[in-house]
Amino acid sequence: MQVPEGLKYTREHEWIKVEGDRGQVGITHYAQDQLGDVVFVELPKKGRSLRQMEPFGVIESVKAVSDLYCPAGGEVLEVNGELERKPELVNGDPYGAGWMIRVKITNPKDLDKLLSASEYSAYLKQAGGGH
Repeated sequence: MQVPEGLKYTREHEWIKVEGDRGQVGITHYAQDQLGDVVFVELPKKGRSLRQMEPFGVIESVKAVSDLYCPAGGEVLEVNGELERKPELVNGDPYGAGWMIRVKITNPKDLDKLLSASEYSAYLKQAGGGH
């Protein structure tokens, strides 16, 4: 199971790539694998303020509908509009082209509550999801 270093992870299977006071957010390889073929992604409007772990959107697959949670509080700066037309990008490249939102992080302490790559890998193994 792919768990890239240098990202922070939630127990709900979102990731955030932090660059200064900005973060790029998506779902993990594990999450997209569990969902199966993604058919629809609903994302927030630019400018929306989010609290840590507040739902920011919905992802729908052939198997399930799931909420998406923001790993760190902040303001939505950008939304990946490509996902409206090609939601399958989440399956093909969850850490790249399948990113969802970019936020301006308002409380950097939120990041301290997230998991490192090794902690997330251990969490997946404990939950029976690691390979």
